[in-house]
Amino acid sequence: MKKYNVAIAGATGAVGGAMLDVLARKNFPIKELRLLASERSVGRTLTFQGQEIPVQQMTKDAFAGIDIALFSAGASRSLEFAPAAAAAGAVVIDNSSAYRMDPEIPLVVPEVNPHAIAQYKKHGIIANPNCSTIQMLVALKPIHDRARIKRIVVSTYQAVSGTGAKAIEELKAQVLAYARGEALQHKVYPHQIAFNCLPHIDNFLDNGYTKEEMKMVNETRKIFEDNSIGVTATTVRVPVIYGHSEAVNIETEKKITAAEVKELLASAPGVQLVDDPANNRYPMAIDCAGRFETLVGRIREDESIANGINLWVVSDNILKGAALNAVQIAEHYVARYL
Repeated sequence: MKKYNVAIAGATGAVGGAMLDVLARKNFPIKELRLLASERSVGRTLTFQGQEIPVQQMTKDAFAGIDIALFSAGASRSLEFAPAAAAAGAVVIDNSSAYRMDPEIPLVVPEVNPHAIAQYKKHGIIANPNCSTIQMLVALKPIHDRARIKRIVVSTYQAVSGTGAKAIEELKAQVLAYARGEALQHKVYPHQIAFNCLPHIDNFLDNGYTKEEMKMVNETRKIFEDNSIGVTATTVRVPVIYGHSEAVNIETEKKITAAEVKELLASAPGVQLVDDPANNRYPMAIDCAGRFETLVGRIREDESIANGINLWVVSDNILKGAALNAVQIAEHYVARYL
């Protein structure tokens, strides 16, 4: 089997660490693994398949000889370094928001639109969608193919790990403070997150939506290649560490029953059907952590409209919502274009 030189930009972050884990779990064919981060991380080592690999400083010259560069270093770093990596001959798979809505950059969920990967040839960059968009479209793609989705109404319940390590620590600290009867402090979020729900993810825009909500709208239309789909979203931060949950309501052009949706999703790629309410079996965030599959359940017909379906969709936001999706793109790329 041919092997490839792979770089992880942002290797010391949560998603960078998850990329290492996914590459190992999938036994990705790696010849050289180059771990890149900011200057303050130089000198650290990370373990990969039993080997200690030193972290190097990310510079524009650090991508020489690299075939695939997995980026999870933030939008500003991607804008600065991704073009240099592509110019050095690497294909960049970028987990940030930097390139998602660029019309010349493919935005890819492998179970949904793998054909779009071919557009990498324009700039050498492939964008990884937002975590909440990825899991929703993995669940909706088979339905869209069968009955064409006209409208999506989604409410998300997103884990604090989507904000980062400091948010996880803030949640844990608030829970401990509550148990001790102490005052709860907050710095990461504008309000207490423990035992609370914040209908506020990312900045608010002039239209009253947040950037996170509009990401779901715009990315869905780009990935499905259909700007006529109506999409509206409400995104909520909840006191969960790993795993985003979504209540999704769709209206389809053709009638499709709940039974037909269950049959479709039972064999859909990347989906695990968990739908047995009689025995209290439905997708939960605590069950998805560490899993590659997107869990789907609570499938039922919307009795308020003629062609409506409700679903509950849960996925590990660090894995399928970020690291796993990026590595799956890399797998498709090496299988079809290298």
